[in-house]
Amino acid sequence: MRFVIVTGLSGAGKTEATRSLEDLGYFCVDNLPPQLIPKFAEACRSSLEKVAIVTDIRGGVFFDDLFESLRYLKNNEIEYEILFLEASDEVLVKRFKEARRSHPLSPKARVLTGITEERHKLREVKDRSDQIIDTSKYKIGDLREKINELFGSNAEPDKELSITVLSFGFKYGIPVDSDLVFDVRFIPNPFYIPELKAFSGNEAPVRDYVMKQEETIGFIERLEEMLKFLIPKYTKEGKRQLIISIGCTGGRHRSVAIANKIYEILEADGYKAGIEHRDVSEDVHRGAKKL
Repeated sequence: MRFVIVTGLSGAGKTEATRSLEDLGYFCVDNLPPQLIPKFAEACRSSLEKVAIVTDIRGGVFFDDLFESLRYLKNNEIEYEILFLEASDEVLVKRFKEARRSHPLSPKARVLTGITEERHKLREVKDRSDQIIDTSKYKIGDLREKINELFGSNAEPDKELSITVLSFGFKYGIPVDSDLVFDVRFIPNPFYIPELKAFSGNEAPVRDYVMKQEETIGFIERLEEMLKFLIPKYTKEGKRQLIISIGCTGGRHRSVAIANKIYEILEADGYKAGIEHRDVSEDVHRGAKKL
């Protein structure tokens, strides 16, 4: 049985995530009190292959019951995964205002007050989560695609370290789920070269320009050496997910080219790696509806 516990911040997309899991054939239960998780898991154990539950601060007294339930699952050899959804304060406030809803932790006060309190309460749960998805920049279909990737028929629970190399632009903010962040704004910027400005780091003119710079060559050599040291240590400690974020000013030129190179190195070394370019098309997507 694959048993997924969905939790996270109010307004971060748990409802949409649950719908996506249902479409993938999961038996889903929303707002299950944490103290009922052990009995529910036992009941599902012999009859269902894919189960997902949503539990969050709506359950009232949350942490003591949740962590006790997780201990029960572990002691009784019921494997589980925790999926944690979050978003930036700005995005969450906007979503609550658009939905004309109050925050469950601050029904008569500012929405931001409730978000801050909830983020603090869920900090330990987030630290123990297997998958963390920040939906701040997601359009409506993006979360569904991510859920399909993580929990679809071809996605099985995996104890192997999963590495994502993520390019981004500092002008749009550092990705909140980053484990390692590297600033490559010291490399000469193709943006200021007229014949290169229109291209992205995915395309040969910019890629070749960035990769031939002395600064780039030295950086790649040192970063590769660092990752060869760090990744086995993370794996030994049981870390399941590693986000390596590479940032430049706008997230379109330098960071994209270098992220692609790091991804190629990791793949060649046999690691389970993925590549994402968060802001490469930010100008195109600006104004699009976010989840």
